[in-house]
Amino acid sequence: MMYMHYCKRCHRVFMLNGHKMICPKCTDPLTELQISYLDYVELDMAEREAFKTACADEAQLSRLKTTYRMYKYSKWYKELQAQNKHNLPVTALLAAMTLQGSEAPNL
Repeated sequence: MMYMHYCKRCHRVFMLNGHKMICPKCTDPLTELQISYLDYVELDMAEREAFKTACADEAQLSRLKTTYRMYKYSKWYKELQAQNKHNLPVTALLAAMTLQGSEAPNL
């Protein structure tokens, strides 16, 4: 399934399959958005730009985001937490693994 995500560092809205946690471009944490793919593609260019501007504002982004919590029950998450000796946030751990070239679990 396709989900909409926003990267604060890239200032970009991404359409990604699945609930991704790190940006495919810069490996910073992503924010999953409430807007559906079908609603997003129906926006014209001006509306998309206004939506992206709203995402750049922290107050508005908190209203536009959603939280996917089911990943905590997945096998890859449990294995990742077993390796997490410093108790880092999962996004920081995945980003570090990506930057080091380690094979991160499939998300």
